[in-house]
Amino acid sequence: MLLNRIAVQITFFINGFIYANWVSRLPRIQEHYGADNGTIGLVLLATSVGAVGAMPFTGWVIIKNGSRRITLFSAFLYCAIVPAIPFMPGIIGLIVLFLLMGVVTGMLDVAMNSQAVMVERQYQKPIMTSFHAFFSVGMTAGAMAGALFAEQSLYIHFTTVVVLALIAVLWAGKNLIHDKPDPSLKDDGPLFRLPTAAMVSIGIIAFCCMMGEGAMGDWSVNYMEHFTGASKKLAAIALSSFATAMTLGRIFGDGVRLRLGDRNLIMLGGLLSTTGLAVALIFPYPYVAITGFFFVGLGLSTIVPIAYSLAGNAKGLPSGVGLAMVTTVGYSGFLFGPPIIGFLADWQTLRLALAFVGFLLVIMTVLGFRHKSDQ
Repeated sequence: MLLNRIAVQITFFINGFIYANWVSRLPRIQEHYGADNGTIGLVLLATSVGAVGAMPFTGWVIIKNGSRRITLFSAFLYCAIVPAIPFMPGIIGLIVLFLLMGVVTGMLDVAMNSQAVMVERQYQKPIMTSFHAFFSVGMTAGAMAGALFAEQSLYIHFTTVVVLALIAVLWAGKNLIHDKPDPSLKDDGPLFRLPTAAMVSIGIIAFCCMMGEGAMGDWSVNYMEHFTGASKKLAAIALSSFATAMTLGRIFGDGVRLRLGDRNLIMLGGLLSTTGLAVALIFPYPYVAITGFFFVGLGLSTIVPIAYSLAGNAKGLPSGVGLAMVTTVGYSGFLFGPPIIGFLADWQTLRLALAFVGFLLVIMTVLGFRHKSDQ
């Protein structure tokens, strides 16, 4: 049981680790292909489109093959794709590669969370948040690796970290839960299932949360520089404050979830994040905003893990199918969030755009209040 948990934790860590490594070299990738910011935006959009497109069907694939096989398949394929980034024939090839990478990471996200749900069932207590904490820790380690390899070529950097990742994946693969395909699924069964009402509600909670996470990641530094008058160094601390709070919240979130329950923790997280964002917007002073963004991170840190846990344990649905439904709706927040906020910022101001995010956090809190604790 402990080895199962460690194996899933390693999988989450590797996912965050690889992601942060290639993201940290985006300026070098952009330079390598001579691409402008808009073109790189299309490349990144391809990743999101691939992930959202793959997630609805991953539940069916998991039922047919088991989540362990899909986790290993997608993890190995992810490792194989990243070193190919500097070798595409041009921007079109790079977009196609990132589209494929999005499909792979979408499958990995659903499959590894399905494994996490099964481990959580073994322990018979909430531990989902701790897995997501390892993703955050992996991102931190990946960013550090990106800094370490900053002067190296993309190929040397990506190949080195992928080899290390593959060693970890090989070990984890031996200790992931060996779930078997579900023989009850007929070959002519549907590849795609529409979300149930309960899954839509949980999915909207995840959507609002991920919209908030994406807004902080993409726009907090911009807000600090243009609305609080913060220096570039101080502005970056706002994002660091948010990320630190997310990590801390996920490290300690399972214990709080066990004491408060899902409904109360979603409500508490919603209140903390909404209040933190409101404070940052109403009082646009650097240190006040930094504090506000910290509470946004703390409030949002446990919401998505809870949503995934609820989806994976939904009655009447295989865990992979429930997770596929919620991750699809939730991850759409990352896909549609940046352009929506950008459009609102151009139309009015970034401050108003972030206020719209605050409105979504209010909706998330209300849906958390309506959630039944025994669901």
